[in-house]
Amino acid sequence: MLAGLRGTRRIEHQEEVPITDHLEELRNRIIICVVALVVGFAVCFWKHELILEILNGPLPTELPTPMVLGVAEPFTIALKVALAGAVVLVIPVLIYQLYAYVMPAFDPDHDRRTWPYLSGASLLFFAGLAFGYFAVLPPAMGFLVGYDSELYNRQIDAGNYYSFVVQILIACGLIFQLPSGVFVLTTVGLMRASWMRKNRRYAIFLLAIISAALPSGDVISMMIMFAALLALYEASIYVAVFVERRKAEDPDSEATTDLVDIADVEDV
Repeated sequence: MLAGLRGTRRIEHQEEVPITDHLEELRNRIIICVVALVVGFAVCFWKHELILEILNGPLPTELPTPMVLGVAEPFTIALKVALAGAVVLVIPVLIYQLYAYVMPAFDPDHDRRTWPYLSGASLLFFAGLAFGYFAVLPPAMGFLVGYDSELYNRQIDAGNYYSFVVQILIACGLIFQLPSGVFVLTTVGLMRASWMRKNRRYAIFLLAIISAALPSGDVISMMIMFAALLALYEASIYVAVFVERRKAEDPDSEATTDLVDIADVEDV
């Protein structure tokens, strides 16, 4: 099996191969992802105490560390935190394996255009994690922990707290992938800047729903998330404009799909 993994290669555009070769490549790439996750899990479980200390950072200083009630809960929390850390740690590997498997369906020009920006997708994910940790979690914890604090003997359940923090961080990392997604969709002809401008009002409504659906639970954090999503949407419009200009300047560039045929409109 290891020899097969070493021989894993990208199938080139328009290369005619049996369906079994596609399935074998998919299998090998899934195995690579699983191996990367296992290695990342081992590293994160080894350093799970450090990860827990980092996750405790957004808690108000006057509160004690989260408590556990079950006998096995410290071990299960360590497993869950290590798994979440492994996913974050190997995100670059997961993104590349997905890219390497999907992009041969498009011509080499699209491959060339997409690769440089996809290389920044990992950086955007980590930027989203930082945004969630420093901008979203502190006000969320301050509001939620301080709400009616005089009425309760406030104790933080460890399992509930770490699940909440991980969900916020992963959600922030994913929403920061919006410019990457728009770049890819514009590159392959499924998205246009004019469409994004024309439907901005509907996008704002959808972004508000997404912000409310995120597990932050307080108005301040929802407003911060909404502002971030709106900024990412506006930045994605400029990303789409950049891609369209590059495609217009390249006479050899051809659209790969006619699924979307939208006329250009003036800026809204």
